Amino acid sequence: MKLVRYGKPGKEKPGLIDPDGRVRDLSDVIPDFAGEHLSSKNMRKLARLRPATLKLVRGTPRLGSCVGQPGNFIAIGLNYHDHANEAGMQIPKEPIIFNKAQNSISGPNDDIILPKGSVKGDWEIEIAIVIGTRGSYIKESDAMSHIAGFCVCNDVSEREYQVERSGQWVKGKSCPTFGPLGPWLVTPDEIRDPQKLDLWLDVNGARQQTGNTSKMIFSLKHIVSYVSQFMQLDPGDVITTGTPAGVALGRKPPNFLKAGDTIRCGVEALGEQASRVVAWTKTV
Repeated sequence: MKLVRYGKPGKEKPGLIDPDGRVRDLSDVIPDFAGEHLSSKNMRKLARLRPATLKLVRGTPRLGSCVGQPGNFIAIGLNYHDHANEAGMQIPKEPIIFNKAQNSISGPNDDIILPKGSVKGDWEIEIAIVIGTRGSYIKESDAMSHIAGFCVCNDVSEREYQVERSGQWVKGKSCPTFGPLGPWLVTPDEIRDPQKLDLWLDVNGARQQTGNTSKMIFSLKHIVSYVSQFMQLDPGDVITTGTPAGVALGRKPPNFLKAGDTIRCGVEALGEQASRVVAWTKTV
């Protein structure tokens, strides 16, 4: 299934994409794609539905984040060999874990807002895991049974905040709109092998990133197992799993984001995002 949340910001409704690519309303079936509503029991219930029996959503509604506010928005750093190399950093021996603020999440086609005074805005195309079944100390062999689905994430970053302002990376990762998720939450049955998916990202029509999840240092299953050793994973939690080479910080000279730029990015089988970059204003 391809599951969506559509409508105005803060008032999104749950829906699914039918075989013809149209949005069907699920608000009479499930309140939202968030928290316990993403349990395996509810996912099995949705899988039994016939899309043609659901109300068709007319027009082209705005798509919100495909997941409602998660309890945790976790990120993995330096998880592709080529990205670690371009950053001039050693290959990590264990996954690097950091957090993004929950309210950094936005819709897949919403504007990306550079924070006040930003000079080093950057992009990172990633595949994100959405947890469906609660767990601690999850075995790697059981990891897939804890996953409700996968989605596209752009781990937008402000490198001055992240690298030059001391402290933890969270400062450069958590501004509003720095976590576009979607367009869809894709259930595992739709993906033959999530460890063999192409990723790409363009800025102003020029390809910046090309990668494949087979090039990860730590696999998706390992990430779920590893993170669960340090915190309980709850339904609706999001783990975004790292980016391949091609970020602005790694280029010579760097080509950091500026207002007016456009970003298109996607992951094979998970859809595409299209965002406009805008400057912070007092009205934002």
